[in-house]
Amino acid sequence: MRTTPHSRGLQPNVLGTFDTIVMAVAGSAPAYSLAATTAVLFGAVGFAGPAALLYCAIPMLGIVLAYARLGRIDVNAGAGYSWVGRTLHPFLGFLSGWALVIAATVFMVAGSLPAGSLTLSLIDPDLANHTPLAAAVGAGWFLMMLLVVLGGARLTVRAQLVMSGVEMLILIAFVLAAVLHRGHATAFDWSWFGLGKFDGPQGFAAGALIAAFYYWGWDVTSNLSEETKDSRRTAGLAALIGVGFVFVLFEAFTVAVNVLLTADEIRTAGPNVLAVLGQEIWPGVGGKLLVVAVVLSTVATLETTLLQVTRSLFAMGRDRTLPAALGTVHRRWNTPWVAIAAVGGAALLMFVAAAAAGSVQRILSDAVAAIGLQIAFYYGLAGIAAVVAYKSLLLRSVRNLLLGGVWPLLGSGFMLWCFVESLGELSTTALTIGLGGLLVGVVPLLVYWRKGSDYYRRPARLDAVRALAATQDAGPSTPNARRGAHDKSYATDF
Repeated sequence: MRTTPHSRGLQPNVLGTFDTIVMAVAGSAPAYSLAATTAVLFGAVGFAGPAALLYCAIPMLGIVLAYARLGRIDVNAGAGYSWVGRTLHPFLGFLSGWALVIAATVFMVAGSLPAGSLTLSLIDPDLANHTPLAAAVGAGWFLMMLLVVLGGARLTVRAQLVMSGVEMLILIAFVLAAVLHRGHATAFDWSWFGLGKFDGPQGFAAGALIAAFYYWGWDVTSNLSEETKDSRRTAGLAALIGVGFVFVLFEAFTVAVNVLLTADEIRTAGPNVLAVLGQEIWPGVGGKLLVVAVVLSTVATLETTLLQVTRSLFAMGRDRTLPAALGTVHRRWNTPWVAIAAVGGAALLMFVAAAAAGSVQRILSDAVAAIGLQIAFYYGLAGIAAVVAYKSLLLRSVRNLLLGGVWPLLGSGFMLWCFVESLGELSTTALTIGLGGLLVGVVPLLVYWRKGSDYYRRPARLDAVRALAATQDAGPSTPNARRGAHDKSYATDF
């Protein structure tokens, strides 16, 4: 199995630390996640939304730590697909990668529909609920981002800096305005952060699964690792900073919605909840400004999701666990253009189906729950993979044991528990998309296993001790191994 980024076709050293942090924040899509999911979360747990976000963030950070540590010892565009396959079992690794592919492809519609609906609302509010028209406008945004991603990592970064920069300025301004706003629909209550507001374990699991969707996307930093400077450090650090930043934003806006809007307003608003909140904070202008932020956030996260799914497909094509053509890189743009075209075609077919479906809010609700199942599955496996890969180092220090063993394992257990507990709470449509999408992956798994892909037949086992020793031996001449020979905290500083 080839191990140097230069031999894999993607352009190395394109992204710096700041670029990667921006990608992590954009991947979680603060404004989009709040707009698309706040009403869904409120419908599941009521005023306990802040608690769901808090108690999901703690184990989520365990998964971030797991990704950071795994990225230190295996720089691979496939991320969890490679790590789980090389530590647990190739079958589980493939299904981990496949879960991300399905989740991201479903998100192409779940993300583009609100972008289309909200764009229409800026023109005429009556058009916002016209699902076929929203699907057509959303497909236009999607195709625009598809072309940007096809144009290469440098173009992608520049577009991301503009979109995410404007979005963050608007969101931070409204957080400050919400704090200073006079009057409220509901008095603030610290119990919103407690466990008492949940309707039993299944209610808690349903809320946590939705909360996982809020955070999802930060791991794009790992899928971009082959194109990142000093990626063994940068990808994990950027993900940690990104998750911490969006956690603060998510909590601030969720509390603001609880305080400033009534329960009926939240339920009625659906995916337009931020517009309603903006109108409450700044009548006349605030609603439209937050709609602009949501549109920018949605388009930005379409870009990062396209990066994530196409890099995963590229890695799978390179390993011959899916058609080898997916591992083809464009000679001029250094992008996996076949994978990009395949995702584009699949997503456009789903747009046609969405145009004939029900309301935007109904589609969003089912899509969020289905994606949450797949997120919980592949994040849970990655947490276990990190513990297995670093098992020889865990007892060398308390720090290593807690940050490298206990916390990732806690995150993994939490994600897999949410996966199982929520099965009884989800709609038939959500279960069909979530579980059905995973089961479909068994077909290519068996086909390419029988064809004898080296990924299945001769997997290179991932072990932290050997990998770190090899990195140190490579010396500073290796771009992703700079300072490795002299950095004694290399294995333990996360």
